[in-house]
Amino acid sequence: MKSAMKAINTIRVMIADDHPVVLQGLTAILRSAKDIKVVAEATDGEQTCQLYDQLSPDVLMLDLRMPTKDGLEVVAELMSRAGTPKPRIIVMSTYESEEDVRRALRAGAKGYLVKGAGAQQIREAVRKVAEGEVFLPATIATKLAESMSHPELSKRELEVLQYIANGRSNKEIGTILFISENTVRGHVKSILTKLDAMGRTEAIAIGTQRGLIQAR
Repeated sequence: MKSAMKAINTIRVMIADDHPVVLQGLTAILRSAKDIKVVAEATDGEQTCQLYDQLSPDVLMLDLRMPTKDGLEVVAELMSRAGTPKPRIIVMSTYESEEDVRRALRAGAKGYLVKGAGAQQIREAVRKVAEGEVFLPATIATKLAESMSHPELSKRELEVLQYIANGRSNKEIGTILFISENTVRGHVKSILTKLDAMGRTEAIAIGTQRGLIQAR
């Protein structure tokens, strides 16, 4: 009876990360816990979805940026499928920008960890998310609270901001997005207002700090 109860209470975890060192480190940390079992490892988004379908782990630890499909695409795909319970996913990232946190949680993730988190925190995150709870370290919770106080940029405004960061002029942005230069100017004005920025340079700095701009 005791052995049966032990098997039932074991948390089955899948880890998805395209960095071998990170993958090995997480596996070692989790395998050191008696109540956690690593059932699979994946190195890209497509493989993650396939293995998840085959194994239905209790918790998926998912790198935010991976080949073939990034972490947010994987979360969205798995969450959109019918059936219960919904996947319990912990997103992992090298960064803790407020936009990354907000996107991950909006997509359906239950936890967010910065790579380099301590072994105890990683195991605690797995146990809490397995129980259906949300796990956010204090620093991440602060980032999320900060993000909620900032006006959110629209999808189009995020595109325009990215092109501004890439050094494009309003005319060039208009050509790329098939909109008029006047429309681009309107988006830029809205971006500066929402970011409380004095000009394009400050908008780029704020956007980079918040994770609104993707590194090229």
